[in-house]
Amino acid sequence: MYYYASQTPDLNALPLDAANGNPLVLSSKKENVLAGLSNAIEKYCQEAGYAYSPDWSTWKPQGYDGNGIFCLEEYYPDAISDTYKGVSGYIYQVDAIPGACEQKNTQDGLQVTGSGSIPVCGCDFIPDAYEAILDAANKGAIRLLRFENMSGNTKKIIASLVKGDYVNMADIPAYRSFLEEKFQYALKGKD
Repeated sequence: MYYYASQTPDLNALPLDAANGNPLVLSSKKENVLAGLSNAIEKYCQEAGYAYSPDWSTWKPQGYDGNGIFCLEEYYPDAISDTYKGVSGYIYQVDAIPGACEQKNTQDGLQVTGSGSIPVCGCDFIPDAYEAILDAANKGAIRLLRFENMSGNTKKIIASLVKGDYVNMADIPAYRSFLEEKFQYALKGKD
């Protein structure tokens, strides 16, 4: 069984788009896809009235610990609440992947590419992604690394990456506005 998160209701199949080369990422653990229900930059743009483009940034504040437990990290204060609170969505279940699809195991899960679609065999509605994430963390199924508990060195690395993005994305005011609002600690004295 594999799982996929989406804010799109009533999917009977997960579409694959061979033309754009973007794979679907599925996980064998339901809890591991909860983070896919929202995106901090996209949510900020929707709330602030900006258009959003998914190719602005490739950073994802997530990974796995040494025991293979999914970890969701806060790159700025209250990022998990800010990104997921009040967001609803769906966790789709897939029990078979068509043989014509290419599959590749990665750290993020099973990447599936090809054309056509993957049939869905079930779906769970998640009324609040934040509450579901907290519940999974309380049960030990995932780990949350809160900003206030990050090491000073990790915060310096994040700040350096944010400063680089800020300089390199000068022509994308929506993304820079997101960085200015959420990463004030990293952009002090930017002017």
